[in-house]
This record gives sequence, structure tokens and C-alpha cells, in this order.
Amino acid sequence: MEEYINNIDIQNVSMQTLAFIGDSVYNVYIRSYLASLSNEKAGILHKKSIKYVSAKGQAKTIDKIYDNLTEQEKLVYKRGRNTNIHTVSKNVDVVDYKKATGFEALIGYLFVNKQNERLNEIIKLSISSFEMEGK
Repeated sequence: MEEYINNIDIQNVSMQTLAFIGDSVYNVYIRSYLASLSNEKAGILHKKSIKYVSAKGQAKTIDKIYDNLTEQEKLVYKRGRNTNIHTVSKNVDVVDYKKATGFEALIGYLFVNKQNERLNEIIKLSISSFEMEGK
């Protein structure tokens, strides 16, 4: 996988491409997290993952963790959020969808830049924001 990541020109890659990558990376982290909590069936784990990985869930996350981002991370998030989006899922608010796209772009940016420690911190903050909500 590293050879593919090395071929991505971080200076010229589109925010939508970073969001595309970030969406998958975030999904893997969340699914791994949920699987580590229990040995439930995949369908149940998938349903649980939706609150984290849906546009609404990601919008909530970025609202809660925004102040913990570095200035560079905020710039990446804003560029992703402000990118032109041509289609929006039918049950999603446009503002939430844009915030989610910005969040996914940030995750993709950290992944492509191999900032794995920071990526882990951001994911942990995201998970913590949902755990605090349930208490």
C-alpha cells in the first residue's frame, strides 16, 4: 500500500480525493474499534458504526473536536468542507454533508502524509466525543 500512497501528490490532490480516502480509513478505524468491544454479528456492528461514520455523525464529531486541531489541520478541514459537492445523499443536511466531507478530507490528509500518531489521536478524540455523549 505504501507505494500507492507515495504516488499521491499531496500538494495537488483534490480535497474530494482526500475525503474519498479518509472515508475508508475512518470506517476501518471505527469498525476495528467496535469489533474490539464485542464479538457481535457483522450486521449489528455495522448498525452501531453508522452513528460514527454517517455524515451527521462526522459533522457532530468535527464540531466537538475542532478546537483540538492544529492550524494546518483546520485549513485542510475548511478546504475539504468548502469544496464543490455535486451530489448530496437524500437524507442528509447539506451543511452536515459539507462538514463530513471536510472531516474525511482531514483524515485522508493525515493518512496520506503518514501522520499516523496524529491520525490515531484524532480518531480517539472522535470516539471519545461519542462515548461522552452516551453518559
